[in-house]
Amino acid sequence: MSGPRKVSVAEKDQMIQALQSHHVNTLVELRRIEKAFAVLGSPDVTEPMTAAWSYYVNSHSLLTELRSLTKNYPFSSECLEEAKRRVYSDPGSNRSWNFCWLVLTKVQNDQLIPYYAHYQASQPEMWGGRAPSAEGVTQLSNAFVAEWNWAVGQMLRHWDQPPSR
Repeated sequence: MSGPRKVSVAEKDQMIQALQSHHVNTLVELRRIEKAFAVLGSPDVTEPMTAAWSYYVNSHSLLTELRSLTKNYPFSSECLEEAKRRVYSDPGSNRSWNFCWLVLTKVQNDQLIPYYAHYQASQPEMWGGRAPSAEGVTQLSNAFVAEWNWAVGQMLRHWDQPPSR
Protein backbone atom coordinates (compact mmCIF):
# COMPACT_ATOMS: atom_id res chain seq x y z
CA MET A 1 0.00 0.00 0.00
CA SER A 2 1.41 3.38 -0.93
CA GLY A 3 1.45 6.42 1.32
CA PRO A 4 -0.81 9.45 0.96
CA ARG A 5 -0.55 11.12 -2.45
CA LYS A 6 0.54 14.70 -2.73
CA VAL A 7 -2.40 17.08 -3.08
CA SER A 8 -2.59 19.85 -5.66
CA VAL A 9 -2.56 23.55 -4.75
CA ALA A 10 -6.29 23.73 -5.56
CA GLU A 11 -7.02 20.74 -3.30
CA LYS A 12 -4.90 22.28 -0.53
CA ASP A 13 -6.81 25.57 -0.83
CA GLN A 14 -10.13 23.68 -0.72
CA MET A 15 -9.02 21.84 2.43
CA ILE A 16 -7.93 25.09 4.09
CA GLN A 17 -11.32 26.63 3.21
CA ALA A 18 -13.13 23.57 4.63
CA LEU A 19 -11.13 23.89 7.87
CA GLN A 20 -11.70 27.63 8.19
CA SER A 21 -15.45 27.33 7.55
CA HIS A 22 -15.70 24.35 9.96
CA HIS A 23 -17.24 22.16 7.25
CA VAL A 24 -14.79 19.52 8.46
CA ASN A 25 -15.22 18.88 12.16
CA THR A 26 -14.82 15.17 12.91
CA LEU A 27 -11.69 13.44 14.10
CA VAL A 28 -11.49 11.16 11.05
CA GLU A 29 -11.86 14.03 8.56
CA LEU A 30 -9.43 16.29 10.42
CA ARG A 31 -6.88 13.48 10.52
CA ARG A 32 -7.34 12.86 6.78
CA ILE A 33 -6.50 16.50 6.06
CA GLU A 34 -3.68 16.54 8.62
CA LYS A 35 -2.07 13.53 6.89
CA ALA A 36 -2.40 15.20 3.46
CA PHE A 37 -0.84 18.38 4.83
CA ALA A 38 2.02 16.40 6.42
CA VAL A 39 2.99 15.15 2.96
CA LEU A 40 2.97 18.74 1.65
CA GLY A 41 5.14 20.15 4.42
CA SER A 42 3.88 23.61 3.47
CA PRO A 43 4.04 26.28 6.22
CA ASP A 44 0.74 27.90 5.19
CA VAL A 45 -1.28 24.88 6.39
CA THR A 46 -0.11 24.98 10.02
CA GLU A 47 -2.31 27.82 11.27
CA PRO A 48 -5.57 26.57 9.67
CA MET A 49 -4.90 23.03 10.96
CA THR A 50 -4.08 24.28 14.47
CA ALA A 51 -7.22 26.46 14.50
CA ALA A 52 -9.36 23.57 13.24
CA TRP A 53 -8.16 21.25 16.03
CA SER A 54 -8.85 23.96 18.63
CA TYR A 55 -12.33 24.52 17.20
CA TYR A 56 -12.97 20.75 17.20
CA VAL A 57 -12.21 20.55 20.93
CA ASN A 58 -13.76 23.86 22.02
CA SER A 59 -16.98 23.45 20.00
CA HIS A 60 -17.67 20.24 21.98
CA SER A 61 -17.19 18.04 18.90
CA LEU A 62 -14.53 16.04 20.76
CA LEU A 63 -16.94 15.51 23.67
CA THR A 64 -19.72 14.56 21.24
CA GLU A 65 -17.52 11.98 19.52
CA LEU A 66 -16.32 10.59 22.86
CA ARG A 67 -19.93 10.30 24.00
CA SER A 68 -20.84 8.46 20.80
CA LEU A 69 -18.26 5.86 21.89
CA THR A 70 -19.49 5.79 25.50
CA LYS A 71 -23.20 5.17 25.10
CA ASN A 72 -23.57 3.18 28.35
CA TYR A 73 -21.66 5.69 30.49
CA PRO A 74 -21.45 9.10 28.74
CA PHE A 75 -17.98 10.62 28.91
CA SER A 76 -17.47 13.30 31.57
CA SER A 77 -17.44 16.87 30.29
CA GLU A 78 -15.71 17.87 33.56
CA CYS A 79 -12.86 15.45 32.76
CA LEU A 80 -12.34 17.06 29.34
CA GLU A 81 -12.56 20.58 30.78
CA GLU A 82 -9.87 19.72 33.34
CA ALA A 83 -7.65 18.23 30.62
CA LYS A 84 -8.07 21.42 28.53
CA ARG A 85 -7.22 23.57 31.55
CA ARG A 86 -4.08 21.48 32.16
CA VAL A 87 -3.01 21.71 28.52
CA TYR A 88 -3.40 25.50 28.59
CA SER A 89 -1.28 25.75 31.76
CA ASP A 90 1.37 23.23 30.61
CA PRO A 91 4.46 24.97 29.17
CA GLY A 92 5.21 21.76 27.23
CA SER A 93 1.95 22.04 25.29
CA ASN A 94 3.66 23.98 22.53
CA ARG A 95 5.31 20.70 21.51
CA SER A 96 2.26 20.00 19.32
CA TRP A 97 -0.08 22.00 17.09
CA ASN A 98 -2.81 19.43 17.74
CA PHE A 99 -5.00 20.52 20.67
CA CYS A 100 -7.17 17.39 20.42
CA TRP A 101 -4.18 15.07 20.74
CA LEU A 102 -2.80 17.17 23.61
CA VAL A 103 -6.13 16.99 25.50
CA LEU A 104 -6.56 13.24 24.96
CA THR A 105 -3.00 12.48 26.04
CA LYS A 106 -3.43 14.76 29.08
CA VAL A 107 -6.57 12.77 30.07
CA GLN A 108 -4.55 9.57 29.76
CA ASN A 109 -1.16 10.64 31.17
CA ASP A 110 -2.57 12.57 34.15
CA GLN A 111 -4.93 9.71 35.06
CA LEU A 112 -7.96 12.01 34.99
CA ILE A 113 -10.45 9.25 34.18
CA PRO A 114 -10.32 7.40 37.53
CA TYR A 115 -10.78 10.66 39.45
CA TYR A 116 -13.75 11.87 37.37
CA ALA A 117 -15.28 8.39 37.22
CA HIS A 118 -15.28 8.23 41.03
CA TYR A 119 -16.57 11.79 41.28
CA GLN A 120 -19.44 11.11 38.87
CA ALA A 121 -20.28 7.71 40.40
CA SER A 122 -20.52 9.40 43.83
CA GLN A 123 -23.19 11.91 42.76
CA PRO A 124 -26.63 11.24 44.30
CA GLU A 125 -28.29 11.98 40.92
CA MET A 126 -26.56 8.87 39.56
CA TRP A 127 -28.54 6.95 42.18
CA GLY A 128 -31.99 8.47 41.81
CA GLY A 129 -31.27 11.11 44.44
CA ARG A 130 -30.18 8.56 47.08
CA ALA A 131 -26.80 8.49 48.76
CA PRO A 132 -24.90 5.63 47.08
CA SER A 133 -23.17 2.81 48.94
CA ALA A 134 -19.37 2.62 48.78
CA GLU A 135 -19.69 -0.67 46.90
CA GLY A 136 -22.11 0.87 44.41
CA VAL A 137 -19.77 3.82 43.81
CA THR A 138 -16.86 1.43 43.23
CA GLN A 139 -18.82 -0.71 40.77
CA LEU A 140 -20.15 2.27 38.81
CA SER A 141 -16.78 4.00 38.89
CA ASN A 142 -15.11 0.87 37.46
CA ALA A 143 -17.69 0.76 34.66
CA PHE A 144 -17.02 4.43 33.83
CA VAL A 145 -13.24 3.87 33.88
CA ALA A 146 -13.43 0.87 31.54
CA GLU A 147 -15.66 2.55 28.95
CA TRP A 148 -13.97 5.96 29.09
CA ASN A 149 -10.45 4.51 28.83
CA TRP A 150 -11.55 2.41 25.86
CA ALA A 151 -13.03 5.48 24.12
CA VAL A 152 -9.91 7.61 24.66
CA GLY A 153 -7.79 4.71 23.39
CA GLN A 154 -9.97 4.43 20.28
CA MET A 155 -9.50 8.13 19.54
CA LEU A 156 -5.74 8.06 20.15
CA ARG A 157 -5.39 5.13 17.72
CA HIS A 158 -5.84 7.66 14.91
CA TRP A 159 -2.24 8.80 15.47
CA ASP A 160 0.46 6.24 14.76
CA GLN A 161 2.97 8.77 16.10
CA PRO A 162 2.58 11.93 18.19
CA PRO A 163 1.83 15.08 16.16
CA SER A 164 4.86 16.92 17.53
CA ARG A 165 6.78 19.92 16.31
